[in-house]
Amino acid sequence: MLVTLKDIKKISGGNVLFEKLNFDIKENEKVGLVGRNGSGKTTIFKLIAGIEQFEQGNLFIKRNTKIGYLEQIPDFPEGTALDFLQNSFEEINDLKKKMKQLEEKMQSTSDLNKVLEDYGKVQTLFTDKGGYEVDAKIDKVAHGLAISHLLSQSFTQLSGGEKTKVGLAKILLQEPDLLLLDEPTNHLDLAAIEWLEKYVNQYEGSVCIVSHDRTFLDNSVGKIADVEMGEITYYRGNYSQYEKMKEEKLLQEFAAYQEQQKKIKKIKEAIRRLRQWANEANPPNEKLFKKAKSMERALERLEKLDRPIMDPKTMALNFSAEDRSGKDVLKAECLTKNFGDKSILKGIDLHLRYKDRLALVGDNGSGKSTLIKLLLEKDIPTSGSVTVGSQVSIGYLPQDPMRDVAADLPMIDYFRSEIKVTEAEARQILAKFMFYGYSVFQKVSHLSGGERMRVKLAIFMYLGVNVLVLDEPTNHLDVESQEVLEEALEKFDGTVIGISHDRYFLNQCFTETAYLVDGKLHRYVGNYDETKSNWEHLKDRLIAVQQKQKEKPMKTGYETKIDYELEIEKLESRIANLKVKIQQGENKGREVELAEEKLDLYFQKWMEEDEHTV
Repeated sequence: MLVTLKDIKKISGGNVLFEKLNFDIKENEKVGLVGRNGSGKTTIFKLIAGIEQFEQGNLFIKRNTKIGYLEQIPDFPEGTALDFLQNSFEEINDLKKKMKQLEEKMQSTSDLNKVLEDYGKVQTLFTDKGGYEVDAKIDKVAHGLAISHLLSQSFTQLSGGEKTKVGLAKILLQEPDLLLLDEPTNHLDLAAIEWLEKYVNQYEGSVCIVSHDRTFLDNSVGKIADVEMGEITYYRGNYSQYEKMKEEKLLQEFAAYQEQQKKIKKIKEAIRRLRQWANEANPPNEKLFKKAKSMERALERLEKLDRPIMDPKTMALNFSAEDRSGKDVLKAECLTKNFGDKSILKGIDLHLRYKDRLALVGDNGSGKSTLIKLLLEKDIPTSGSVTVGSQVSIGYLPQDPMRDVAADLPMIDYFRSEIKVTEAEARQILAKFMFYGYSVFQKVSHLSGGERMRVKLAIFMYLGVNVLVLDEPTNHLDVESQEVLEEALEKFDGTVIGISHDRYFLNQCFTETAYLVDGKLHRYVGNYDETKSNWEHLKDRLIAVQQKQKEKPMKTGYETKIDYELEIEKLESRIANLKVKIQQGENKGREVELAEEKLDLYFQKWMEEDEHTV
């Protein structure tokens, strides 16, 4: 065992969170710690890391075990993000300083042989500890988490999400014996999430992960620890296997509970009859009384089975559009957006039709949220236009649904400002979204990310919108709430466009996927898994084009040239759009064939070394 929690009692906010919690992590084990929001997962991490204390019980940690845990946004008052990461190598940095001191001593000492001998020892230790590999390690992790562009920036000027990513990088670089990862995918894009999966799989130490990302857990862990009602139950396998095993276990427990209830009912009936017969006898039968009393004592000693919770409380979410939108919902033509000299979006065309289910995917910083704001006319494009169709009613769920709401406003007052109902009606509605009793009077500033999402979803449900625009809707929802949202979207008779890094959600809820790469939008029929290879091809092509442009000589200007990279990019986009139209029932098959023939020709010419003329 690397870590063992034994009979832990923990009180949080005046409530007993755990009475006798037992939990352990073995060496070289990859564990997913799952449970509903508020079940105590993060508290368990803080107990192991020594950040919080417990009231009773014991915590055993194997001697010399190094634990890495990113509790919150890290603090680093001075220096760059690179300086912050280099601080991960304390021992190596100390050896580096000693080497420098000895190098300086060489210039002034009379006993050079002794200094050289000392220098050789320190240098050997520096080499053995991987001192010459530090830069390569930092580069590997920074590239994988897509934070290379942040390394030269002042750490204090990074956003909260950027600091969290850099903090995660530092923990990975420290290579602890135990990695405690609490929602590690929240601030990562898809490429970084998939890189982290591979990193965890290859990691030689132990890893314990709290995450609501089901696909990430499926691909990262071999054991699930389920926290429920202050106790932990273990399941061998990944998340999908755990779901099946837990369902089977619940069914078995419920069958055992029902069987015991029948037995208890039968014993109680026997006791009642014995007492009745004893009283009816003349004189009263003492022997029957004693038999009834004996059976009562046996019933009291019987270990009663708790009724299993078959249907845990979840949101009662159901989207219902009051009016149907027209066939054309949103139409963007040649949208561009520049921030200073930087071009984020480059001539984007997008046609969103009634009942489309379009996922918008791209790396962090690619412009997805910017595009959404332009479509919603919450921002002004540098050029191009957006047309909103007839009878379109849009519900927009941003990443922080209440960012612009007054922090001291009670949640129920905010809800009633959006939905015109009485206080009693508001409380009744909010109860369907798991806000009970006086919790509806919490101030907005006290709501968690998941609670804010639930309030906003409740508002959408009663606004009757026919278009949903979702920006990372699953980020703060627990798995049960995610499943309710997925089911509601499946039944929704309207149009959905969404941004997400949750692959399970992308595969479950969308039938088309549009990839935003280098400011251009490439749309394909199919969910994320079905179209992922197209995205990888686009990114590979972009890298190849950029490399080719670096190597290409200047054009002479005396001849008219074809810019093959640009033509290829246009054709790929056209082919993708034509395939969408085929899927929607418009016959464009011959056009696709011609475009693909032309694409092959242009790609062949682009690959040739010499410049081409028309």
